Amino acid sequence: MAQVELIMPKMGESVAEATIIKWLKKEGDKIAADETVLEIATDKVDSEIPSTSEGTLIKRLFNEGDVVQVGKAIAIISTDANTVIETVVLNAPVVEQTKSIQQELATSAINNAVSIEKNSSSGKFFSPLVRNIAKQEGIAMDELDSISGTGANGRVTKNDILAYIPNKGKQATTEQPKVIQELALNNGTAQTQTKPAISLNPGDEIIEMDRMRKLIADHMVMSKHTSPHVTSFVEADVTNIVKWRDKVKGNFEKREGEKLTFTPIFIEALVKAIKDFPMINISLDGTKIIKRKSINIGMAAALPSGNLIVPVIKNADTLNLVGITKQVNDLANRARAGKLSPDDIQGGTYTITNVGSFGNVMGTPIINQPQVAIMAVGAIKKKPAVIETPEGDLIGVRHFMYLSHSYDHRVVDGSLGGKFVRRVADYLEQWDIEREI
Repeated sequence: MAQVELIMPKMGESVAEATIIKWLKKEGDKIAADETVLEIATDKVDSEIPSTSEGTLIKRLFNEGDVVQVGKAIAIISTDANTVIETVVLNAPVVEQTKSIQQELATSAINNAVSIEKNSSSGKFFSPLVRNIAKQEGIAMDELDSISGTGANGRVTKNDILAYIPNKGKQATTEQPKVIQELALNNGTAQTQTKPAISLNPGDEIIEMDRMRKLIADHMVMSKHTSPHVTSFVEADVTNIVKWRDKVKGNFEKREGEKLTFTPIFIEALVKAIKDFPMINISLDGTKIIKRKSINIGMAAALPSGNLIVPVIKNADTLNLVGITKQVNDLANRARAGKLSPDDIQGGTYTITNVGSFGNVMGTPIINQPQVAIMAVGAIKKKPAVIETPEGDLIGVRHFMYLSHSYDHRVVDGSLGGKFVRRVADYLEQWDIEREI
């Protein structure tokens, strides 16, 4: 009997594991080659896993909600038309070892009253194995949530909880549930404040965060805890850009089949400024500064669900304006359609977000870790302005916008952060209205 293992594929350069969201096929189901077998989610994006062979699904090696390492077998498919499911012999010792541990723990936890949910109120995901260990040891949900995890995004692993058990009740964990550690301004000593209880009023509705919103929330809090944010603002006169785009956008769309928006123009100016100030294009690893060779621009995109995702234009410095435009449109369209791959959102070195698309004139964006800076571009507005001419000053109507540059003050001082955003504005203001594209 020919058997084929369905393997958890590599989902991106820094993605080592994925969570099984939903099995679309049951054991015993016939499967065509390239037919979707299950849906998975990483901390970046959701994906579907197709079958690599035609046959029968004879064994699912993991359950929904399980976290599986890249490269591990997740199912067994038989290519024999006369398959008998009971005769399957699994060649997956790691999986069997894990399952036996789970069975032992599950048996001892049947009558255990401790309730452990898959996700905590803070958004942490707990695997079935970790939840079963917690039940056996009588570890409550709040206590489990307080354990510092060494897995991806702080996830609590089997080793974390096993290391915690011997010291249970003897020492405090690094993270305390529902407690904020703050530094007292008067004497520099640490003070503990408990978050106020949330009361419910008649008619209030409780809405559970979806998985992506929980990840975004964790990422934003982590960024603010990691980087001391400073934001510099510059107002730019983009009249020439507005006039130029109005002049060329029709012919550009006919020729290229692409709409010309302002975003590619902003990204081109960003890339030029990064070349002038390469110490903006860095990451910080402890006390080591990593100076990036590639200029990969992330562009924050709003999804129909209201969530946010940041696809990345790789090697933006090697593209002309037409190339950037095609990349921007392709990534934006696939983001809205939920068709981004994990690689599409990996490797960004600097991020831009367009708050002007919501009618906002400026914003104070949060840095997309592990980057050290992010720029928000506001809405373009007409304003009266003083225009200097050889004949004297005149009052005229011009198009202005604000650029907001948030940066990590550990490695980017006000001088660099301020000069950088000013340089971006300079490139926008110096736009050649006769430029060919």
